[in-house]
Amino acid sequence: MNKLQSIILLLIVSSCTFAQKNILDKYAIGFYNMENLFDTEDDPTKNDDDFTPNGSYNWTEHKYQSKLKNMAQVVSDLGTDYTSKGCAFVGVAEIENAKVLKDLCAQPSLKSKGFKYIHFEGVDKRGIDCALLYNPSLFQVNIKKTKLVPYRPVEPGFKTRGFLTVDGTLAGEHVVVIVCHLPSRLKGDDTGRVVGAQQVDSLKRTLLKTDPTTKIFIMGDMNDDPLDRAMTSKGLHGKEKIDNVKQGDLFNPFISIFKSGTGTLIHEGKWNLFDQILITPNLLNQRNKKDASTLKYHSSQIFRRDYLVHTNGRHKGNPKRTHSGGEWQNGYSDHLPVVMYLTKNSIKSSK
Repeated sequence: MNKLQSIILLLIVSSCTFAQKNILDKYAIGFYNMENLFDTEDDPTKNDDDFTPNGSYNWTEHKYQSKLKNMAQVVSDLGTDYTSKGCAFVGVAEIENAKVLKDLCAQPSLKSKGFKYIHFEGVDKRGIDCALLYNPSLFQVNIKKTKLVPYRPVEPGFKTRGFLTVDGTLAGEHVVVIVCHLPSRLKGDDTGRVVGAQQVDSLKRTLLKTDPTTKIFIMGDMNDDPLDRAMTSKGLHGKEKIDNVKQGDLFNPFISIFKSGTGTLIHEGKWNLFDQILITPNLLNQRNKKDASTLKYHSSQIFRRDYLVHTNGRHKGNPKRTHSGGEWQNGYSDHLPVVMYLTKNSIKSSK
């Protein structure tokens, strides 16, 4: 083989060789308190009379269908500020049953993405549960390890939402999502929420003891702000700064967001930030040790769109609810949703 033939052969081989390059894949996850997503049927085992055609909200099929359409719009839009794929999964609170989730996933905007749901019937007297909506093309569920963990009550006879624990795979990695709706503030102290947060913290520790590589997302309506006891020293041990997160702690990016003066719901003219997502240290790049080869935290946000808030009047800027002042507003929720973004390098071939 002469020199010219060697050069030609080299060019042919080079043209057929696939070069490898790193592609930054982006992922989004979210949480949304849907504020009373009820069907219109009376369930004699639940306190759902208000959400029937003859109830106080005159909850008709028309209102129900409008609520489904609105909720689907939000879930479909979540996460699209950073990735066109939207959210891989969205934890939700205040949904009545599997029927409303089935109806929700049948909405065109979610059906086109193939959204599915995970739900177990809870014991809450109001009839509201937690659930997980997910896009199976982005998140795969291990149903055998997915369960509802009952809430450990502070006092005898007290029943409320449990903790939905979903085991699955995101970006090819083992993750667990714990969806919470901690007890309300009606009793005037935080004991119930502290106990609930401690129970979730114990769940997290057990999971990590079994498999330290498990990446855990704890999300929900905590009924507490990010700096309250249940979220920090007495419960989930959330930390504001990435480099301050140690073994046993969680990173809570919503501490910084809360300190900026904003939130997800308004009470008596003041913002609270009850809706949060916390993550384990193995999802963080700490102390300049950058590892883009595994799933890592990128950023977080309170998800805002003009359609989610009042744009004028005395409630300007407030979340636009389904009902307000006893009147149907055809709104969304008294809570704004939250989103977390993640990244991971993947090696792909190109000519």
